[in-house]
Amino acid sequence: MAKGSAANQLADYLQHLLAERRMSPHTVSNYQRDLGHLQALLTEQGLKHWQQLQSHHIRELIAARRQDGLGASSLHRLLSSIRGFYRWLQKHHLADHDPSAGIKAPKREQKLPQVLEIEEVGQLAEAPLQSLDTNNPLVRRDSAIMELFYSSGLRLSELAQLERYDYDPGERTVTIRHGKGNKQRRVPVGRLAAEAIQNWLKLRPQIASSDSRALFVSQRGQALSVRSIQARLNHWAKLSGVNKPVHPHLLRHSFASHMLQSSGDLRAVQELLGHADISTTQIYTHLDYQHLAKVYDQAHPRAQTKAGKNKS
Repeated sequence: MAKGSAANQLADYLQHLLAERRMSPHTVSNYQRDLGHLQALLTEQGLKHWQQLQSHHIRELIAARRQDGLGASSLHRLLSSIRGFYRWLQKHHLADHDPSAGIKAPKREQKLPQVLEIEEVGQLAEAPLQSLDTNNPLVRRDSAIMELFYSSGLRLSELAQLERYDYDPGERTVTIRHGKGNKQRRVPVGRLAAEAIQNWLKLRPQIASSDSRALFVSQRGQALSVRSIQARLNHWAKLSGVNKPVHPHLLRHSFASHMLQSSGDLRAVQELLGHADISTTQIYTHLDYQHLAKVYDQAHPRAQTKAGKNKS
């Protein structure tokens, strides 16, 4: 390892990310760009060693990048890149402190996920059943897919990897064997979803290959791909008239939001979604509050606008 110059140390670190940490070239390129700003700062300050940078230098860098129009997420990534670099420097005794320690980037704006209204979910779910060919296996399959997404809050990858015997009609549950982080969980299946799955299973033998274990199969008889699932959902969304961009995660968000509105049980919703950290689930409390605020504004006599009063 070269210890003589700051530039060589940075080059060694980037090589470490690529060769030892096995990060993708794209990710390493992002680190290189972020740490290039740090290197420029070192030069501007007339310093030669990473050890010489102090916290006020990093604060100045963050302020300058923010003034240049860098968003909160990019500033978080910049700080993360600096911290990773200094951990490596300390490990190799090239620095004895991290000048970015304790420095916080501006808060990221939390974008709330869009959800469907309950009526819109019904509109979407009913679309295949309005088809003239409800005995078509593909129509029944698509109906079951949409009902299951909303019934049990599955991720797209989880639904795509379901096998035939992951669904238990007696218990009315589905076992997710390949959840995020390779975690397994079992979730309940609602009545309408169970009926849709049973209707699909009656017709599944017409198109499924004899060796296929997938719960949902394509017209060719093999497991339905994630792209195909997305395409079918988009197809029915257009036919249903739902005026929103519909995708599998929208149904998962809708499931979580509607469950929380009805039950108020954040822990239960966390378990059903398979979230490792409850803070991930808490975003739906904001959605729930938005719903309550909307109801309040529409219903409370002292909350309504004059225009609203005139209309009533």
